Amino acid sequence: MVFFTSLIILVVLCGVSIGGTVHKVGDSDGWTIMSVNNYDEWSSSKTFQVEDSLVFKYNKDFHDVTEVTHNDFKLCEPSKPLTRYETGSDTIILTKPGLQHFICGFPGHCDMGQKLQIHVLPASLGPVAAPVPRPVRSPSSFSSPSPSPLAPQYQMGPSPAPLSAASNSNVWIGLCFIPLLLLFILVCYIYTRFVLLFFTFLVQSLY
Repeated sequence: MVFFTSLIILVVLCGVSIGGTVHKVGDSDGWTIMSVNNYDEWSSSKTFQVEDSLVFKYNKDFHDVTEVTHNDFKLCEPSKPLTRYETGSDTIILTKPGLQHFICGFPGHCDMGQKLQIHVLPASLGPVAAPVPRPVRSPSSFSSPSPSPLAPQYQMGPSPAPLSAASNSNVWIGLCFIPLLLLFILVCYIYTRFVLLFFTFLVQSLY
C-alpha cells in the first residue's frame, strides 16, 4: 500500500513539473474582430511561459489563426505565415521563450484589431509579470477605423534576451531529481523493513 501511494506521489510531482497554463484567447469573446486595444489588454493581464498553451476559438468560415514574423505583424501581412491554423478550435503549445505574433489572415481583420502579440517567459522563471509593448499600426491600414485618442500607440522595444539553455537544463535536472530521490528513499525503507521482518522470523523459528 505504501509503495503504490509513493508511486502516485511520484506521478503527481512529475505532472506538476511539466504542466502548463491554458489561456483561452479573448476569454469568453474568443478570437474575433474586436476593438483595437482588446487583445493588447487581454495579453497584458496574463503571464505566458514555455509549456503554456493558447486556445483560439472562432468561426472558421470567417477567421483563421496565422502566426507571422514581427515585421509581418506590424504590416498585417498574412501572405508569408510561419504557421496557419483553420480548424476553428486550435490549441498552440508555447515551446520557446520570446515574442510570438498571431493575426487573422482574412482581409482587413488584422487592421481592425484581430491581432495578438505575447511575450513568452522561460518555464523556470515562475509567474513574473511581463507587459507586452503595444505594436505600431501600419500606414497601409488607412481603410480601418482610427484608434481612439485615449489609446496611444508606442514603438516596439527590443525583445528581452532569454535565459541560457544551460541554466534551463540545470533547473529541469534538479526538478526531475527530487521525485527520483523520494523513490530511492522509499525503496530503501521497504527493503530495510523486509530484512528486519526476515531476521525476526528467523530468530523466532530458532527458539
